[in-house]
Formats: sequence, C-alpha cells, structure tokens
Amino acid sequence: MSRNYEFYNPEGVYFVSFAVVEWIDVFTRNEYKDIVIDNLQYNQKEKGMEIYAWCLMTNHVHLVFKSIKGIKPAILLGNFKRYTSKAIISTIKENPRESRREWLLEQFEKAGLKSSNVSKYQFWRHD
Repeated sequence: MSRNYEFYNPEGVYFVSFAVVEWIDVFTRNEYKDIVIDNLQYNQKEKGMEIYAWCLMTNHVHLVFKSIKGIKPAILLGNFKRYTSKAIISTIKENPRESRREWLLEQFEKAGLKSSNVSKYQFWRHD
C-alpha cells in the first residue's frame, strides 16, 4: 500500500489499496464513510476518474480505476487521498459524538511524526 504506486500506462486500469495508519477502524462511522464515497463521486464527475469497482472496509479501501480526462492516475489518487485525509480528520475534530477523538488524533499525530512529508497528522499509511 505504498504511496509510490507505479502507473506505467496513463490510460491503464489500476487496482490500488490503501489503509488507515495502524489499521485503525475509522470507517465504522457513517460520517467518515460518506466522505470517501462523496469524494469518489466527485472524482468521477469532475476529475475523470472512471471507477470500475471499489470496496470500503473498516480500515482500508480497494479501488479499481482509470483516468479518462488526461490527468495522470498518480495525481488523481494523490488528490483523492489528500482531500479525504484532511476532511476526515477535520470531521473527527468537530464530531461531538466521536468518543475516540483524542485517541484517534494522537495516533494520527504519532504517525505524522514518523513521516518527513507530513506537517501534523498522517491518516493514510505510507508503506
């Protein structure tokens, strides 16, 4: 589930998987699942991400997709992951029903400290 996917053919169909740091079960809450689903739909309609299949598990995502508007697959995927991570962390901070808030943010912050390209919180695994 590396952040360094190899997209050799910009017009190819790709299967990718990516997980939450420490395999934390974030997607047990509808609020967080909806962010992923809404962003998939946005990328389909606006960015040219043709989605063949996706599976949202409690702590990771599987996605089969292709770029159809000339945007490199790596850019599409990077933008998707960047947006979802920021939106989910923001929602965790603001969600009054999130009983795990402090623990979740602590885990994301600890993961961020291990990464040279993360300023505060790391949501998706980089390995």
